[in-house]
Amino acid sequence: MRDKVRRTGGGGRHQTKTDAAPAFKELVDMKMVDDTSFPVKIQGAGVEPFEMQVHRFWLVQDAIMAVLAREEVCPRSSLSMALAGATLDPLTELQSLKGLKPGATLRLVEEPYSPRSARLHLCRVLELLRESGPQDALQEGRSPSLLETVAHTPDSGSINGKNLKRSSSNTKTDPASQDGCPPEYLLPGSLERPLMALLPHSSQPERPSYLRDVSLSCWNPPPGNRKLQGDFLYITVVTLEGSRHDITSCPRGFYVNKSTEESFDFRPAQSTPVFHCFTDLLCHISPAFKQALTTLKSNRSHLLEVEVLPTPYRTLNWLGPSCASKTHKNSFSRLGVDDQATTQAPDWNEELQAARDLPQGSLEERLQRDRALLQVNSAFVWAVTQGAETVMDGFVEPVNGNPEDPAFLWGGLFMSQGSASVTLGGERGRRAAQRLELAGVQAYNDLEGAPQGLHTLPTATVDYRGVRLSAQGLAPGLEGSEQNQESSSPSRGLLYGANAGPQESPHRRQLLQLLAQAAKALSLQRHAVVAPNGHQVPLFTSVDAQGLLGADGRLYLLDLFRTLPADANFCPEAEGEGPELAGEEEVKDGCCEEEESSKRVKSEGWPENYHTESGLPRSFLHNLCRLRRELLQAFIEHKHTQFTTRVRELMDENGGFEECATAGDARSTKAVRAACKDVGSLSEIIFEMRFNPNTFSTGVSFPSCDSKVTKLHEKLLREAAAFITKEQIPSIVECWLQGNDVPVDGASLKQALHHKGVNLRYLGHMLDAVSHSERKEHLRHITRLIIGEIVVRSTRRIFNSFLQGVEVSSLSGAVSHFLCCLLVPHFSPTSSGEDTKKKSRRRGRGAGVSESTPWSTLTGTELWNLVCQDAAETYAITERLGPGPNHLVERYGLQKISLLREFCLKTGVQLRLRDYCLDNQSKAPIGPDDVLNIFPVVKHVQMPITDASKAFHAAQNFIQKGLLEQAHGCLKEASYLFGRVCDELHPDACHCLSLLAKVTFIQGQAAEARSIQLKAVVISERVLGFDHPNTIQQYVFLGVYMYAGGENVLAQKCLLRARHLILTIHGEDHPYTATLDGCLGLVLTGEQAEQFLQNALRINTSFFGAMDLHTALNQHLLSQCMCTKGDYRSAMNYEKEAFTAFSSMFGDDHPQTHCSSEFLRTITQQAVRVERSLRQAGPDQTEQTVECLTPTTETILEQLVLVTGIKTNANSNKLQEFKKKLLELKAAEAKKLIDSPVNSKMEKGEIMCDQEVVSLEDIKSGESPAVEKDHNGPEIQQMAMASEGNSNTEPPVTDHTGQPSEQIQNEEKTPIENGLHSGSDPAEAELKGTVNGDTNFSSTEDDTKTPMADEEEGVSYDEAEEPEMTLNKKEQSSSNEISPGVNGTLDAHAAESETENKEDSADVISKSTMVNGSEHSDITVNGEAGM
Repeated sequence: MRDKVRRTGGGGRHQTKTDAAPAFKELVDMKMVDDTSFPVKIQGAGVEPFEMQVHRFWLVQDAIMAVLAREEVCPRSSLSMALAGATLDPLTELQSLKGLKPGATLRLVEEPYSPRSARLHLCRVLELLRESGPQDALQEGRSPSLLETVAHTPDSGSINGKNLKRSSSNTKTDPASQDGCPPEYLLPGSLERPLMALLPHSSQPERPSYLRDVSLSCWNPPPGNRKLQGDFLYITVVTLEGSRHDITSCPRGFYVNKSTEESFDFRPAQSTPVFHCFTDLLCHISPAFKQALTTLKSNRSHLLEVEVLPTPYRTLNWLGPSCASKTHKNSFSRLGVDDQATTQAPDWNEELQAARDLPQGSLEERLQRDRALLQVNSAFVWAVTQGAETVMDGFVEPVNGNPEDPAFLWGGLFMSQGSASVTLGGERGRRAAQRLELAGVQAYNDLEGAPQGLHTLPTATVDYRGVRLSAQGLAPGLEGSEQNQESSSPSRGLLYGANAGPQESPHRRQLLQLLAQAAKALSLQRHAVVAPNGHQVPLFTSVDAQGLLGADGRLYLLDLFRTLPADANFCPEAEGEGPELAGEEEVKDGCCEEEESSKRVKSEGWPENYHTESGLPRSFLHNLCRLRRELLQAFIEHKHTQFTTRVRELMDENGGFEECATAGDARSTKAVRAACKDVGSLSEIIFEMRFNPNTFSTGVSFPSCDSKVTKLHEKLLREAAAFITKEQIPSIVECWLQGNDVPVDGASLKQALHHKGVNLRYLGHMLDAVSHSERKEHLRHITRLIIGEIVVRSTRRIFNSFLQGVEVSSLSGAVSHFLCCLLVPHFSPTSSGEDTKKKSRRRGRGAGVSESTPWSTLTGTELWNLVCQDAAETYAITERLGPGPNHLVERYGLQKISLLREFCLKTGVQLRLRDYCLDNQSKAPIGPDDVLNIFPVVKHVQMPITDASKAFHAAQNFIQKGLLEQAHGCLKEASYLFGRVCDELHPDACHCLSLLAKVTFIQGQAAEARSIQLKAVVISERVLGFDHPNTIQQYVFLGVYMYAGGENVLAQKCLLRARHLILTIHGEDHPYTATLDGCLGLVLTGEQAEQFLQNALRINTSFFGAMDLHTALNQHLLSQCMCTKGDYRSAMNYEKEAFTAFSSMFGDDHPQTHCSSEFLRTITQQAVRVERSLRQAGPDQTEQTVECLTPTTETILEQLVLVTGIKTNANSNKLQEFKKKLLELKAAEAKKLIDSPVNSKMEKGEIMCDQEVVSLEDIKSGESPAVEKDHNGPEIQQMAMASEGNSNTEPPVTDHTGQPSEQIQNEEKTPIENGLHSGSDPAEAELKGTVNGDTNFSSTEDDTKTPMADEEEGVSYDEAEEPEMTLNKKEQSSSNEISPGVNGTLDAHAAESETENKEDSADVISKSTMVNGSEHSDITVNGEAGM
């Protein structure tokens, strides 16, 4: 069963123009909405009475839809509601009904069917009978939810917590875990990567059978006389008992008639009543069906709702059933209800624009709008998927006569490949134009407060069988004949564009106003170009964009593939003299000075020796290299920093900052003007940074009068291009060196680069930056990922061309042959052809593949040469890939199975679930029978879930401030809103639930955290993928919460599942593997625990060195493990190494070092006692002594929490200094010796300063207030900054039982415990200047902000799109924090915390192996996610 798009599911990312209400008001509105719910009792229509919550703002039809979605009612339909015997109007609001009070009874009334509603009822029945399990999801190419399968034990019941007994003894009957031994392939050092263990196979329970067959009767359709008497259709049912029944559908319901295969008899059978629900009739005639249906509903009641509901979009799965023929079941398609096409193709554009035009005045209206947008977009994406398959199968004829650029109309979609123009760069340029068109549509949809009235068409791109198709909804007024278009008035024609011509109309003025607003938000500059007729045309967009007024009266913007400015690094024009200027010939005549000036301007904007060092700028394979929006934002922030710094310098040179900053001082105005000129601001009086999207565009001419500003735009784009290689790429490498946002696979690598605004065409430059790093050995996992991504992307381009000449009947053989050539070095088609012939003869299918088939002549050497050539042309890498895939394995440690997975996910290829031997050099590892399917890979616009995202970001800000209660409330609100819009089946909803589980767990509610995390795991598996990096981390968190509930075996299974996934997608050589092994070493016992801890120590040592926190923590855990075994000699050796590391990093006086020394002394004393007891009393006392040194369950749990980054403790010297200073201040106040108002407020946790003075000092010093002010600002910022250097943030060591030393026990609480601001925002005002024409002198509030102020800060749209920008900055965190997580990558550092923790950081070293943001591995995506 496909992922059907329900008209009730939705969500997205389209930002709308709403009232600028504070975030706190929005959250209050959410609470008010939630407070309007009340319980009612539902009964009638043959349903067992039940209670449900309804909302006062609901319409009656909303309540009916909610009832129909209940398990107790499914699959009934055609129901109405009655109150006190009166049938309710569906369009009536519940709050207007008299007598409807909490506890009232609403009765369901069965309504007569219509022909359409009868078919819809049969559709609901079939959906129930087609209930898909993991096997069905695999066959349909969807990612299944495997949590129930992974954690299944014979006596443990359901994993969702409804029947699962919490005693770990319940799981002892599991043979795989009775002895606690993990499978051999999951042990450290194993090179086996079995795929059969990843997914359920045919040996596991299958979907039960309900009926042998159900189909339309041979007597269908009813004759005219019966149709006039109410017969809708006739159905034939064959039950499991073997009996055949003909059923009539009529307005009253369904009944069995007397027809047989030989004769038609419409009369009802004897003793057979009319049933309103079809399943009731089936239960009446078939006891086996009744039993199977009862079992089905019982099983569904134990499932989470997110396991049952369909996902809005299909998440591709690269592995299919192990035996596809056995899993193919009767889908009852002969009933014909799926084939009932609508009378006309849907108007996708009208549906989308109608959803966008919905009101947004209240929270409820916005939720309805967001839900409607997701409904339409998900249905549109599914239609695009079906359309691509139909078009490529040849069922649709092109509507044009151009064989090179065929266009198709199908199902309300316009689908085309686009023209392979030489101007754009041929085939590569055509594909880039389709991708950039989608990015342009997304850019205008994502505008915060998007201009109302500016519309874009529904757009998506789909890659299928090597062809990329662009799909759009039909624009109104464009599908008519040319005569109609010619006769239409100018107001319905082209209103905007380079070819629009001069015209004046109210619609044009409105369109220009909307475009001006959008250009300001996109940082695009209004400019003029010279049209072909010589006239100057003002533009706010690229020269290709066109604005028109549709027949529906809406304004549309089309052709947006050049929306963003060009990337000068890959524009030949960037090295030349730029675009042509109209009238330039007259200016140049006889002017040698102009020529010299042109040569100087030619390189203006490039750093010195830029081309020599980076090889840029250079030409690319197409002419559509554009900058990303993230890069533009980062570059503007970078230039603004330069601007403020330059203003300060100029003021200091002219008498000092304080003197020049006086209001009305001409020197300050002069300094601002000079700084604007120095940084390249487009304005001379304010900082304004905008870009011209037509700069460096071939064939575009600018007026000669604009030559100065044109040169300035060229300079800015050169600087922005150099900013990528000089700033962004080094910052990414440095981030990875610190262990932050470490990617695991190609998708997370792409997301990490896109987050910084770096396009994937820079992979070669990323590889150079990593290889030139002094610590390149510590980045070998990054090198491995980059090399693998380059190989897969180059291979995909060759694969697309390879499939063009392959017939449909040969696709399986061609794909398997291509994969063999890719994975087996020097693969020859000779041996595989002989094997195929032998198999074909045995199966009676002829002589096999013909030798003349073009695709069969491809060899492994030839393919690898093509891959290397494409990689050299695209990424400018040479001699990196070697002679074949084995070189990648030997040199970089790249796994072939990881390469195979990446290739399948990017091309839509699905392989049979089995273990592949990819190291066999003599036999083809993949055969034609292993290729099960090729699925369309669709990229689409992401729709907004605005209010839920705002609440989520408000919660993240509260967490950064250490305000757990407020964060918990916001997360609950966000989860509720996500459920209202998208049924929580969204990547952002998954991240929200995961963070909610963390906060709940920190608050001491482990059981509730476990139930929340269960949903997060299921959502991640179904929405992101069963083997997505985020799924790995969600399994780890679930394992911790299960361990907290005493479910030790289930915790082990979750952790082992996570290890199996990371071994498959990357391998063992990754920092996050050390995290998993540390967790497994804590939850396992005996030799396995030591084995995993030893491996974690080996990995951390290889990535971070001997003198590092990771290594020291692993040494301590191993010392603890040795103590449990009684091996005190080894325990002392490990703890000595840990002590040496702590002493080297923190010094001898640091609490960390003291605690390690204390633990070492304890071990030594214990070793002496054991040795003495062995000499005196014999070995009998040994076991008793070892038992005393076994850590408690609470200690292990605390260690798990810290290892996984759920909660970390950052302890630095500066934090200790702050605590000491705080004690001194308190003592001084007690003696009434404090006369400083700053110190007085600091003692209260309210560090307040005069905002204007602070602003001046900030600019004067050039430092962030949080960094500069050691005595007046929040010192938590200092602690966080210190922790960034990995120097002194490690919690001190205690003894093995986790008991703190006397000194630490008597210390005062941390600033967080005293209510101080934990430092996510500076406490002082900060002068930010004027950005892009908007005055932005902002000041943050004091440390004790009200919740309203906090929420107002936390809900900006930019933060909602990129939460990692704030969550992963070390300077914005402090001690005792909840690791917020970054979706899509594994952060090998545990970020510093801001949650309240009653233990001092020195109390829990024996409980941790990851702290300081150095070993936390939070996963962060894209969603969708990144395009």
